[in-house]
Amino acid sequence: MPAIFEKLDRVKPVYDAVYHFTAVLCKLLLIADILIVSFQVAGRYIPFIPDPSWTEQVVLTLMAYMAVLSAALAIRRGAHIRMTAFDRYLPKQLLKILDILADVAIFVLAIIMITVGWRYAKDIGGKGFYESMPWLSRFWMYFPVPLAGVAMLVFEIEALYTHVKSFFVKEENKEGGEEK
Repeated sequence: MPAIFEKLDRVKPVYDAVYHFTAVLCKLLLIADILIVSFQVAGRYIPFIPDPSWTEQVVLTLMAYMAVLSAALAIRRGAHIRMTAFDRYLPKQLLKILDILADVAIFVLAIIMITVGWRYAKDIGGKGFYESMPWLSRFWMYFPVPLAGVAMLVFEIEALYTHVKSFFVKEENKEGGEEK
């Protein structure tokens, strides 16, 4: 393996840490969603529990965070929907080039999500407030987009690196030998 790849492979723990943090954050958001919805339902049917008006907007905001962050997690796992019907008929080198092209497109999307999403969060979100929580800025409703853009950028850098590396480093198959 060329020395540059050995040096760059040392960054993998950073990608692992970002992935782990994002996954834990998604799990915490899901737990919060479940607890808030349970509280909301209980408030509707149990007389001594108050039925708070803020729960629906908070749940929708948390769901927005989970949706875009879990999509970023799927980039790292390669779990996005993709067309693979013709993969077995195309040369491996062409598939690698197409993977890099897809990586570049997702990389550009991540940058757009960061820049435009941040602008929306700051400008539009910064001017409004949640109806049921007038003390909370709508910034937090728009913030999932640039946040997910950052996570996508990190995971896409890793995916792009992995695909470029595949041109220079032969993969080992399951039996431990090199793939031809």
